[in-house]
Amino acid sequence: MGITLLTPPLNVYEQMALDELLAQSAPAEPVLRFYHWAAGPAVTFGYSQFWDFVRRQTPPQAGPLCRRPTGGGVVYHGQDLTFSLVFAGAQPRPKEIYAALHAAIERTLEQTAALHSQRQGQVAAAAYAPAQGGSASGCFINPVEDDLLLNGEKILGGAIRRFGERVLYQGSLQCADARSNPALRRAVAQGAAAFLTTKWRPDTVSEQTLAAARALAQSRYANAAWNEKF
Repeated sequence: MGITLLTPPLNVYEQMALDELLAQSAPAEPVLRFYHWAAGPAVTFGYSQFWDFVRRQTPPQAGPLCRRPTGGGVVYHGQDLTFSLVFAGAQPRPKEIYAALHAAIERTLEQTAALHSQRQGQVAAAAYAPAQGGSASGCFINPVEDDLLLNGEKILGGAIRRFGERVLYQGSLQCADARSNPALRRAVAQGAAAFLTTKWRPDTVSEQTLAAARALAQSRYANAAWNEKF
């Protein structure tokens, strides 16, 4: 049995901090968390992205910028359905996890939300670079293998990082009404459950974990030393 973890509204720094804490100290069960965003947009960018590229090409109105603990490109969080998945996964490789998880969500998006997406095929290695042509690598501009597309446009991308034997996946579903459409939320939850061969039970984040996440957000994720490190 896995946990769907409910939280109060969090800002972008707190979202990243909570994901890291869950990956490092979560219970043995898998944890699925749909972000409950504080008001206003935000931007996250992959761990290996270059700060100057991201800063110069992100308009101020896009919201605060935060480096993720995972990889990938630049993601604008305005109306997207943002979620994370933490689970034990000594095997297989991250590439195989990404493909299998997205395949499972692809199936449930069609079954539950009548969303007929397709997975991106193989792309050139340059698509994974932190910067392309002197610009920040935008996740939803440059789809990579096994991202989900709808009518040729990317709608689902994510990034993975291992913390020992725990895996953290951070994903963003970007299509019409993504954040407000309960069918899309159900489809993601069902796809993640099918991928892990589990069922979900709801739980609420503890005050202790929430306090630790807020402290980590202030000491790391809202700190220039973290965000401007590359």
